[in-house]
Amino acid sequence: MKTTKNWNYKVMACGLILLSIASCKTPGLVEKNANTTTPGQYTTVQDTVNSGKISWKTYFKDTNLQALIDEALKNNQELNITMQEIEISKNEIKARKGEYLPFVGAKAGAAVDKVARYTNIGAMEATTEIKPGEEMPEPLKDFNIGLVANWELDVWKKLRNAKKSAVNHYLASVEGKNFMVTNMVSEIANSYYELLALDNQLDIVNQNITIQSNALEIVKLQKEAARVTELAVKKFEAEVFKTKSLQFDIQQKIVETENRINFLVGRFPQHVERNSGSFNDNLPNVVHAGVPSDLLTNRPDIKQAEFELAAAKLDIKVAKARFYPSIGITAGIGYQAFNPEYIFKPKSLLYSLAGDLVAPLINRNAIKASYNTANAKQIQAAYNYEQTILKAYIEVSNQVSKISNLEKSYTLRNQQVEALNSSVSISNDLFRSARADYMEVLLTQRDALESKFDLVETKMQQLNAMVNIYRALGGGWK
Repeated sequence: MKTTKNWNYKVMACGLILLSIASCKTPGLVEKNANTTTPGQYTTVQDTVNSGKISWKTYFKDTNLQALIDEALKNNQELNITMQEIEISKNEIKARKGEYLPFVGAKAGAAVDKVARYTNIGAMEATTEIKPGEEMPEPLKDFNIGLVANWELDVWKKLRNAKKSAVNHYLASVEGKNFMVTNMVSEIANSYYELLALDNQLDIVNQNITIQSNALEIVKLQKEAARVTELAVKKFEAEVFKTKSLQFDIQQKIVETENRINFLVGRFPQHVERNSGSFNDNLPNVVHAGVPSDLLTNRPDIKQAEFELAAAKLDIKVAKARFYPSIGITAGIGYQAFNPEYIFKPKSLLYSLAGDLVAPLINRNAIKASYNTANAKQIQAAYNYEQTILKAYIEVSNQVSKISNLEKSYTLRNQQVEALNSSVSISNDLFRSARADYMEVLLTQRDALESKFDLVETKMQQLNAMVNIYRALGGGWK
C-alpha cells in the first residue's frame, strides 16, 4: 500500500513539470520578418499562438504535397492498422461496461432419469402417486424453461474502475493515432522537400557538365596550339567523367526518395508529381511556438502518456479491490415438469434467489502479484510521462535554434555561391590569356559545384526544420 501512496506524489510531480516549464521563457521564438525580401530571413519575437494548432492544409501551401498527404491519410497501411487498434479499444470499453451490469439469460432443457429401485429416491418414487391410481412415470422425464440472472454488486468499484481504465486506454490509442499522423505528415513533407532538392541538384550537375564540356573543348584547342599539354586535357576529361557519374548517383537517390513517398502514401512505385522549379522560391512558414505549457499539451504523445498514466492509476484500484470480498446475487424463475402438458401449469412454477459473499483468505499470491504488477506499471507510466514531456520540450528548443542558425548559414552560403560563380568566369578568362594554371580553373569549378550543392542542401534543411518544428509543436493531425 505504501508504494501507491509514494507514487501518487510522483504522479503529481509529473503534472508540475508543465507548470514549471510554463513559467520559463521560450528560447528563440521565431517569425518571418515582413520588412525584408531575403530568403529565410527571421527575427526573434514572443507570441502566444501555437503554430501546431494550424491545419496541415493551411501550413503546407504546395498543392502537390497536400495531395500526397491526403492520399496517405486514406491508404497508409500502418495508419489503417492503428485504426483497428482503436476499434479494439472501443470494444474493450463495452466489455468492461457489461461486466458490472446484471447478466440475464434464457434457459430451456430436457432430460430423462432412471433411478435405481432400491435407493431412497427410487423407493419414494415407487410409492408416490401423481394422481389417485397414477404412479410416477418410469423413466422420469424432465422439461424446464425459464430465465436465470446473476449480478456481482460492485461495492468496491472494481468493475467501474476497470471500465474507466478501458476508457483511458481507448483515449490513449486515439492520441497514439494522432501522433502517428503527425509523424507521417512530417515524414512525407520532409521526403517531398528532399525530392525537390535532389531535382535541383541534378539540374546543377547538368549545367556543370555543359560548362565543363565547353572548357574541355577549349583545352583541346589550346593543346593543338601547343599552349597546354596532354595532362591538362586528361585532367579536364576526368572532371567531366566525375560529374557525369555524380548525375547517376543523384538519379538513384531520386528513385529511392520517390519510392519512400510512395510507400508512405500506400501505393506502388510511380512518378511523384512535383514542381521542382519552385524549390528556391519556397520560404519557411511563419512559426509561433506559443506558451510552453500550451505547445506541450498540444502534442498527441503527451496526451497519450497522460491517459496511460490515468489508466495505470485506475488499474491499481482494480487490483486492490480484488483483496476485498465480492458479493454476488443469483436468481432464476421458470417452469419445470416431467410432462410437457404440465409445464405451464401454476404448480410447475419455480423460482430461486440467492446471495453469496466470497473473500480470498489463503493463497493470495496471484492477487498480490497482480497488485504489484499494477504498481510497477504505474511507476513505468509516470517515468514515460516525464520522458515524453522532456523530449517534447527539447525537440521544440532544438528546432527553434536550428531555424535561427540555418537562416544565417543560408545567407553566407548564398554569398559564397555568388563569389565562386564570379571566380569561375575570372579563372576561365585568366586561363585563356595564359595568366592562370588549368588546375586553378578545375579547383574553382569544383568549389563552385560544391557550394551550389551546399546551398541547395541548406535550403532543404530550412524547409525540413519548418516541418520538424511543426511536428514538435504537435501539428499535422488535424
